[in-house]
Amino acid sequence: MTQQSSESESRKLLKRLRDTLAEESEGQERLDHITSIIAESIRTEVCSIYLFRDADTLELCATEGLKPEAVHQTRMRLGEGLVGRVARLGRNINAADAPATKGFRYMPETGEEIYSSFLGIPIQRLGEKLGVLVVQSKDARTYTDDEVYALEVVAMVLAEMTELGAFVDEGAALSARHQHPVLFRGLVGQEGTAEGHVWLHEPRVVVTNPVAEDSEAEKERLTAAIEKLQVSVDDMLDHAKFADKDQHDVLKTYRMFAHSRGWLRRMSEDIDRGLSAEAAVEKEQSAARTRLQSANDAYISERMHDLDDLSRRLLRILTGQGTETGAEMPPDPILIARDIGPGDLLDYGRSLKGIVLEGGSVGSHAAIVARALAIPLVIHTRDITTEALNGDQILVDGEQGIVHLRPEDNIVSAFRDKIAMQAKAQERYADLRGQPAQALCGTTIALSMNAGLMADLPSLEGSGADGVGLFRTELQFLANRSVPKRGDLARLYARVMDAAKGRPVVFRTLDIGSDKVLPYMKRVEEPNPALGWRAIRVGLDRPGIMRMQLQALIRASAGRPLHVMFPFIAQLDEFRTARDMLDREIAHEQSLGHTLPSKVRVGAMVETPSMAFASAAFYAETDFISIGGNDLKQFFFAADRENERVRRRYDTLNVSFLNIVQMIVDRCAEADVPVSFCGEDAGRPLEALALAAIGLRALSMRPASIGPVKHLIRRVDLAEAHDVIAAARARGDQSVRDPLNAWLTDTLTRGN
Repeated sequence: MTQQSSESESRKLLKRLRDTLAEESEGQERLDHITSIIAESIRTEVCSIYLFRDADTLELCATEGLKPEAVHQTRMRLGEGLVGRVARLGRNINAADAPATKGFRYMPETGEEIYSSFLGIPIQRLGEKLGVLVVQSKDARTYTDDEVYALEVVAMVLAEMTELGAFVDEGAALSARHQHPVLFRGLVGQEGTAEGHVWLHEPRVVVTNPVAEDSEAEKERLTAAIEKLQVSVDDMLDHAKFADKDQHDVLKTYRMFAHSRGWLRRMSEDIDRGLSAEAAVEKEQSAARTRLQSANDAYISERMHDLDDLSRRLLRILTGQGTETGAEMPPDPILIARDIGPGDLLDYGRSLKGIVLEGGSVGSHAAIVARALAIPLVIHTRDITTEALNGDQILVDGEQGIVHLRPEDNIVSAFRDKIAMQAKAQERYADLRGQPAQALCGTTIALSMNAGLMADLPSLEGSGADGVGLFRTELQFLANRSVPKRGDLARLYARVMDAAKGRPVVFRTLDIGSDKVLPYMKRVEEPNPALGWRAIRVGLDRPGIMRMQLQALIRASAGRPLHVMFPFIAQLDEFRTARDMLDREIAHEQSLGHTLPSKVRVGAMVETPSMAFASAAFYAETDFISIGGNDLKQFFFAADRENERVRRRYDTLNVSFLNIVQMIVDRCAEADVPVSFCGEDAGRPLEALALAAIGLRALSMRPASIGPVKHLIRRVDLAEAHDVIAAARARGDQSVRDPLNAWLTDTLTRGN
């Protein structure tokens, strides 16, 4: 076949498919008709369509040429046989001698033993695997490039029609997509529970017209949309402000893609074959994804994201979907996204009831902002952006990392009962707001809150916190596209102190690096970022930003006490260098005649085991110590807290971990240095009880945890709890959790 004749045949085939899809018929009837049309058009004896029943199982859903009784009976696992390999790899397999091809598996119930040649084409939509289109013939032949191309176009249309539910019926074909309840299991990014309706950060663009009526008109639409896209990208490049050359180069590469003649040519050829402009964009996006996903290279991966983003922008221009004229945000929005930056998340603000991400990490920008806004967050929920639709009912359980999409009534009822119980408990905790966290033995524990935004500060009154034990200063840097100005930071820090109304506020200096990368700072690729160039290491190597931040803090204090804490100190000289930097800035501010803080207290976060064994000079030179429980725990157990396979193996109440915490507490006592514990575990009542029992007299946590922790501490004797822990140590127990739980249950039962 010549190129021109193949194009003509392709257009004829797509027109017949379009007419079939427009008919009033059941899903199974449509599938059967489609396989007949394809087999006739390609002049081959067999055409079969395999679709996914679940994430790992393909099912023969329609065939022309194989035994009819095999339909809905023949199933195979992902990767099994040639069909399974096509689905797993996302690539074509074109074999003249199928039985001799690697991975072949004979399916006797289909009667396929008489067919030699095999061509399998993945049916997929933007990386989402939907099924496999197969043609077979008795002759041992390799299908031509023109035939392969024509079937790829057909597979693209089948993917769109599968997405739109064209093959759904009440019989044996497919069940409707986006209608059934789906349970997603992810990781906890921020605790809490929420019920609401889906709001997609990047709405799915649904292509409702995959087949072109008029190819010339479609190409004109595509050209106009491309020109509009190019203008917007050019404008973005011309008006953007760049912190370094790398950012400028990245956006120039982005513009290069937008102006690519090859990209436009390939999409125009797809339209000539019979696709609509929208379908052509998606076909090339899927093809590019298939090519680039196999490359294990960070640069290539970033380019794939560029192409994805450009394609989505182009589709939104073509369809008008996802613009200001689109759907309205529901009154109880739960945000669904692949990932999201802090700036975008802050723009949504407290209007969100919950957040669910396909990516993210427990220490990511999104997690930090979610904690600051007290919004439940679940991360690593695979494929939720392809399953969820705007307006779907959704339940987010941030306590267990579970998301219920389109839940059944009994799930909704149980979930609402859980929320009601939590609300009732919070009412009980509100009565304790003005009372101290004083145990029955008379010991009082100071309970402070963690914060990072001005929006957090009203929680000081509402939670009954004694102060702000940790104010994360990086959020103001992460949410901006350029370095914040010193004056702006000074005004913000002053407002934080004003809102605290005399309560202490501990400002942690910039803690960036690892998975917290400033948008205007060149990303440093490291094999293990958590152990790499981060926090104080960045501050000391790039002193300009830290000096500016310290100046802002000094000016904000305006005669009030100032508490500054340096993060991730791993050895004494890092603390000394940082403190010397602060002392120099104080002297400089004094020379300028600025008002100095009435008192300056300088502390360090102990997050590495090395500082438990530091020289006595370290403890003597600090004004206070804060144990950073999250990092200390992951480094102590060598268990990455982002890695679900290992992080749950190790318990905070493990005797060995309590021993190192006890060592730090004892060393602080010897040096007469106040010490607190900051982290997720400080806000868990049983863990907080154990920490208080081994000598910690200050804990810092999220505001919502203060009530439950205070409620428990006021009902127990810490000396008795200490004895339980000591007995567990003496017995050689690995963890004190079970004995402490048993003692607590008995104590509270007797108390009631």
